[in-house]
Amino acid sequence: MDNNFKKHLFNHNKSAREALIQLEKLGFDAILFIVDENEFLMGSLTDGDIRRGLIGDKNIDESVLKFIQNNPKYLRKGDEDIYKIQYLKNQNFRIIPILNKNDNKVIKVINFRKLKSYLPIDALVMAGGKGQRLRPLTNTKPKPLLNVGEKPIIEHNIDRLIMFGIDDINISVNYLGEQIVDYFNDGIQKGVNIHYVWEKVPLGTIGSITLVENFLHDYILITNSDILTNLDYENFFINFLENGADFSVVTIPYEVKVPYAVLESRDGQIIDFKEKPTFTYYSNGGIYLMKKELIKYIPKDVLFDATDFMQKMIDLEKKIISYPFSGYWLDIGKIDDFNKAQIDIKNINFL
Repeated sequence: MDNNFKKHLFNHNKSAREALIQLEKLGFDAILFIVDENEFLMGSLTDGDIRRGLIGDKNIDESVLKFIQNNPKYLRKGDEDIYKIQYLKNQNFRIIPILNKNDNKVIKVINFRKLKSYLPIDALVMAGGKGQRLRPLTNTKPKPLLNVGEKPIIEHNIDRLIMFGIDDINISVNYLGEQIVDYFNDGIQKGVNIHYVWEKVPLGTIGSITLVENFLHDYILITNSDILTNLDYENFFINFLENGADFSVVTIPYEVKVPYAVLESRDGQIIDFKEKPTFTYYSNGGIYLMKKELIKYIPKDVLFDATDFMQKMIDLEKKIISYPFSGYWLDIGKIDDFNKAQIDIKNINFL
């Protein structure tokens, strides 16, 4: 994990003067989290806290503990209260420490000036396909590593997950997977944890989820690696929770325009008609959200697609919902799609 966040951590044995020097280095994001030798959170400190302490007759060379706020805002790893996260953002708390699940050790510091959210979700990115429809581009390079604009397709997806605070990411690999592992390594350069699962045989569009040894959260996002989208993952997650869903599917509207009048009849008699109607259907967008507890219904070591899983959930009377998405979405499956992506990446707002 990236240790860059430690610039915000400050040892409790130091003085307020030393703290001011460090706050100056932090610039616009000037806040420190005071920790003990084990990096357990003790309090927070801003230059305003020091200023108020000096006005109150404290000495700048005194211990920083004389100046700190004792009850700083924080989030805990695995905290599933998305509304708490939204509250902190709305109250303009920008820099938030993340504490370990079982103790008060600071394991990360997030910055809502750079992130849109901090979602309590694990991600599984499906990147094992051969990309046969994109040959010869995929003869020596896996489809996820083909560049769209200045970076690979899969990196657009990884960076968007990171933008929403999803920092526990699994990637399912197979065809030329070594190149994907070499590209991202363990995720340290991006400040996240990346793990890999290898499909020895093709396991379909969801089957490799059974290869992940340890999901850290109760919710799992599964996404194909060859999708270019500006989907709001926070909205997707909130919709999932508010609907009490077990499984949610991002669905993409697809319009069918009939160039003729469509007649409705009963017993041979016309009772209604629509002139050149347009019908809207929704197709599978290749992005899913599910409860971790449902993994037990996915068979191991056999090809199993997301559509197979949805049918099984329907049979078991689980709650499966559609999340209609009208934003930008492109499945880069063919050469024409790949060429379109090169144009779209310059014009679509993905922030």
